[in-house]
Amino acid sequence: MTMLPEASAIKLGLVIDLDICVGCQACVVNCKEWNTSGYGAPLSDDDAYGAAPNGAWLNRVHAYEAGTGADARTVHFPKSCLHCEDAPCVTVCPTGASFKRAEDGIVLVNEDWCIGCGLCAWSCPYGAREMDPAEGVMKKCTLCVDRIYNDNLPAEDQVPACVRTCPTNARHFGDLGDPESDVSQMVAARGGFDLMPEQNTKPVNKYLPPRPRRAADDTPVSLLAMAQDATPSGFWKWVDSTLEKLG
Repeated sequence: MTMLPEASAIKLGLVIDLDICVGCQACVVNCKEWNTSGYGAPLSDDDAYGAAPNGAWLNRVHAYEAGTGADARTVHFPKSCLHCEDAPCVTVCPTGASFKRAEDGIVLVNEDWCIGCGLCAWSCPYGAREMDPAEGVMKKCTLCVDRIYNDNLPAEDQVPACVRTCPTNARHFGDLGDPESDVSQMVAARGGFDLMPEQNTKPVNKYLPPRPRRAADDTPVSLLAMAQDATPSGFWKWVDSTLEKLG
């Protein structure tokens, strides 16, 4: 079985804001596109447009209905490998194909050593690994290791593909081992949490909870009074400033 390295000072991972994720699937699609042409063997698609499509994805977004009445909401929940500090998928691997990097904490799969036994998938409590039906090897999120260290890319592109493509800025990448990093500060400020902490896997990736809904303002609104106000505010202030610019 494979041994885990000593805990690294650098812990690269994702912070996902559940308050502003809209479930658009852009991260899923861009992840598939990048990882089909990048690290490891291409991600397969079997009968993609047929009656029984099958394939491997490194990132999926699930949608859940939460709350009742006025507090009801749809929560879009992205899920991929969490790059756990105590990763059971690594220690269960019989060939050493599944491993955790000592320098940055990223969990990867050496596809040349993977025999497709599936033990790592069984041991992962998050269902974050998928067997590629064409290659017969296990696939998982790599944190786009071939992007984040690629000096041939512009600085803004040296982040995971899912982070780069998110239209609402709900996904963030950085060093969660550094308490002064932007992602660590974000987790501290918003009460970020681990997924299923009872599993004791110490996931590096964190989630930011949805913010409480603001109380509805039932005060009657008069659009005519707002338009006639000598000092407009809100929407009418924007209309006023826009008309001034147009001359």
